[in-house]
Amino acid sequence: MFMTLVGVFLTCLIVGNLIGGKLTEVTLFGRTWIISVGEIPFPLTFILTDLINEFYGRKTARRVTLLGFAMIGLTVLIIQLADHVPFSRNSAVTPAAFANVFSSALTIQIASMVAFLTAQYVDIGVFFLIKKATGDRFLWLRATGSTAVSQLIDTVLIVSIAFGCSFGGAFPFIHRSPMPFDVITTIIVTSYLVKVTVAVLVTPVIYALHELIERVWHLHPLPADVAAGDL
Repeated sequence: MFMTLVGVFLTCLIVGNLIGGKLTEVTLFGRTWIISVGEIPFPLTFILTDLINEFYGRKTARRVTLLGFAMIGLTVLIIQLADHVPFSRNSAVTPAAFANVFSSALTIQIASMVAFLTAQYVDIGVFFLIKKATGDRFLWLRATGSTAVSQLIDTVLIVSIAFGCSFGGAFPFIHRSPMPFDVITTIIVTSYLVKVTVAVLVTPVIYALHELIERVWHLHPLPADVAAGDL
């Protein structure tokens, strides 16, 4: 079960980074909101982080976080190596198309590495603190509460770095000018609202998976004193 949780977590994390450069617009409440399509797989990462924290403890959740960080780094490295391999004239993908797609994704990946590691550690810590205060009660509170705090940090960091910074000479392989401040703000607000809304909406899913894991795999939530990974 643990391998399945980690496998789905890593898949959603890496795919979210690769597709994150595409922005879409949603009209709601009489205005247009800009959002990255990378938000599509990320709700699953919220759920899986909380479940790993709940059943395997804070120490294990941190190890999975470090594994995710390393896999994003490996993805960046592989893309860079692939980008420097000469193109064949028989290639179905043009050099311009490859560079456009993966250069854009690369910006998201660098931003994600910083935001992911920071936000995940905050999420794991907040989840543990709420669990320590409430015990096994109020799963919805520790799941939603930890997401609300951590994803604010994640959203500000990843959007600011990915779309608000001009990397210039520091990363010469990235060619992107910073977006206007109002667009950056819109993306941050929209993305965060989406993440918090989704965190609330998926609460029944968390409860259902929590019950499934207990009944089918006979796992039980770790007590708060064990969840710290100190025992």
